[in-house]
Amino acid sequence: MSDKSKRGFASMDEDKQREIASKGGKAAHEKGTAHEFTSEEAREAGRKGGETVSQDRKHMSEIGREGGKQSHKK
Repeated sequence: MSDKSKRGFASMDEDKQREIASKGGKAAHEKGTAHEFTSEEAREAGRKGGETVSQDRKHMSEIGREGGKQSHKK
């Protein structure tokens, strides 16, 4: 059973997923159960994400190439 077709939430288009997720986030905040990051937690999460992304050399190369194209348009 290696064929993993998308079902349920994963099969919805991105806009519909975003709409549903937004409602869940708003409900959690109203209920008082939503997690709110401290500035230190946010800083740590950003650092970890940045480290992970920067290890993908191909992705970083593509980002740099796009930046170069944008700066030369001016």
